[in-house]
Amino acid sequence: MIREEDPADHDAIRNLNRQAFDGDAEATLVDRLRASGAVIVSLVAVENGDIVGHILFSDLLIEANQAVIPAVSLAPMAVAPKSQRRGTGSALMQRGLELCRERGKSIVVVLGHPEYYPRFGFSAELAKPLESPYSGLGAAWMALELVPGALDGIRGTVRYPAAFAVLS
Repeated sequence: MIREEDPADHDAIRNLNRQAFDGDAEATLVDRLRASGAVIVSLVAVENGDIVGHILFSDLLIEANQAVIPAVSLAPMAVAPKSQRRGTGSALMQRGLELCRERGKSIVVVLGHPEYYPRFGFSAELAKPLESPYSGLGAAWMALELVPGALDGIRGTVRYPAAFAVLS
């Protein structure tokens, strides 16, 4: 079952992110994004009453062409080892992107596995004109247009919320 998180899930989400990323950085990122009000979508996957997956989308800005363009960061996404390779991550991703569209978002960026994210439409080619702390990481830096053409002619700098400093 995929659903939006609620406050009672926070400890389980924190523990899942710690386990998935072998440390506190992503768990702290989630807490900081919540505290700053930057969260657009935060979903959990529940199996037999346990939270086995989590995905979070948050606001960010692209400074481009003397304009500021609202966009979304996908980070983090975590799935418990026992639930990997069973469609949990895909279900979280599909529902999360659907909700981002419904909430009026048009661009999503991610730093992730280049073998995984393209199946959802993410493209390293789309992200090339976007400078970020991650743009030098090749095919792992990707973007997705939730609205076709949303990145047409856009060259600019992605400005992550201050909460992302925990990943530095």
